[in-house]
Amino acid sequence: MNMLTTEKTKLLDKLYNLRGEDSVVLAKMEKEREIATSTKERTTAEKLSLQDKISNLTEEERVLGDEGQKLIEVLSRIKTEDYKNVIDKLRIDFNPDRIAEEVNSSLPDTIKKVQDDISSAKDELVKVEGEMNTASATIEELSIRKDEALENQARLNEYFELALNGNINITRDSITSLLEKFDFNEEERRESAKLIMFPEDALYAYDEKIKNNNQTGKSISEVFQEAKSNIDNIEEKEEPKVEEKVLSPKEVLIDLLTELGFDYLNFTSNDIEKILANYNETTLRNNVKCAKDNDMNLDIFVENAELLYDKEFESKLARLIEIGKEPFDVYLNPRVIMKYNMKGLENAIDNLISSGFDPKIVPLLAY
Repeated sequence: MNMLTTEKTKLLDKLYNLRGEDSVVLAKMEKEREIATSTKERTTAEKLSLQDKISNLTEEERVLGDEGQKLIEVLSRIKTEDYKNVIDKLRIDFNPDRIAEEVNSSLPDTIKKVQDDISSAKDELVKVEGEMNTASATIEELSIRKDEALENQARLNEYFELALNGNINITRDSITSLLEKFDFNEEERRESAKLIMFPEDALYAYDEKIKNNNQTGKSISEVFQEAKSNIDNIEEKEEPKVEEKVLSPKEVLIDLLTELGFDYLNFTSNDIEKILANYNETTLRNNVKCAKDNDMNLDIFVENAELLYDKEFESKLARLIEIGKEPFDVYLNPRVIMKYNMKGLENAIDNLISSGFDPKIVPLLAY
């Protein structure tokens, strides 16, 4: 394989971005935090202003009520006859009754308007406090989410380091579960798992391009940004003619596993290496066919890759069925096949019989 195609490059661009300080996930959180912080600062100032306004209006309402009542009381005690001469001489238009009537008529409406202003200010205060509380909650939530995002980023970087060092032995599910937290869709998760589990297909080549741009010991984020402009322009390498293409042993194995009904990504890279080291197509095909013929779930091979290249798998399974065991019993207890070669299994059965036990009744765990 070893083909760094445009599609793989774009996916690795996205993955490498998530590995660095400029991760779109972290950048988005930082933008949300800035907005929430700005909102909290604005609403905090608005809250103080509204509280002052409400306090001033409340005091104004009290003063209007007190002074209005006092004025009415004072006017009620004034008799114009007692000041008739001075009022006439000075030509003053002074009528206590008319003034008192005007105060009685206008004061309630004036106080009502102040009360309405207080009510509106209180409503606005509730709204502002709600916005402020939401901003505070968002800031706290983002702090928690950022910690989680940094943990996820650390795990992603760990997976990449293991892959690049050729030591990865992580299941596809572990990788796809992690990438789901980065909002990768199903296809992106699957393809990313391939790139990480089988780094020789494209990851090594991509990482080499990144390293070639790292001349000053810069961070991965800085290197990525410098390399990305060049990598974005990578065109797919010219595909060799189909008739001239020679498949690698791993490609042959993967094609065979797929043909037999497996998702090869369910196997760890170590499993793939073990199968390759003991590869025999006939044995592998026969063992899978034997399992299918006996209605056994193929997961037995996924969980125990050694059984795929066990040359005695078929004969050992047949012997266990012969003494009365069901294929499902073997599926649940594959250890008995992995533990013994054919001769050892026969000896174990003979020992049970000579000891007076019925091999059919004795649980496989006791073999």
